[in-house]
Amino acid sequence: MIDYVAIFVFFFAVIDPIGTVPVFIAVTSGFDNKTKRKIAFQATVVSAGILLFFVIAGELILTAIDIPLPAFQIAGGLVLFFFAMTMIFGESKPEEELKMAASGTDKAIFPLAVPSIASPGAMLAAVLLTENRRFSLFEQFQTSLTMLSVLLVVLVLMLVAGRVHGLIGNSGASIVSRVMGLILASVAVNNVLSGIKEYFAI
Repeated sequence: MIDYVAIFVFFFAVIDPIGTVPVFIAVTSGFDNKTKRKIAFQATVVSAGILLFFVIAGELILTAIDIPLPAFQIAGGLVLFFFAMTMIFGESKPEEELKMAASGTDKAIFPLAVPSIASPGAMLAAVLLTENRRFSLFEQFQTSLTMLSVLLVVLVLMLVAGRVHGLIGNSGASIVSRVMGLILASVAVNNVLSGIKEYFAI
């Protein structure tokens, strides 16, 4: 049985639903409410498809190119750690992706679905948390449902984006993003340590 709370918090940190709100508002400025809802649903569906692809095929791809999963876990942990550092010390997720929103063409796909929702960190998390050797098919299914529940939170927040943004503003979204970065950094370090332990145990 998986730890639903821990996995939910992990995916919440890497996806950062609250940080997506100002990005969504910037992307959809000038559109009517019907179009905004359509963009929100499209972005969520595309993100879910991308992340589920990594759940199903991520480890198979690694096996095909003969990369042991502990090595990927170490590399993934390092990438997640540096990703978390940019969330904490660099431009926060909303600030960085608001710049992308100004030049995006298919706005539901870029920058909303990728990299705002289905971020590199979320893709790595999808692979690391569904490792075939460590988790049964049922546990992987549970993890996938937990991941999809976070995407449901993203969808709901996008549908009420105007109210949420009015409540917390860009500064509030930036603060939440940095707190999520701190949580993510802790998880990333744990992944690196676990990967090193497993690599030398092989």
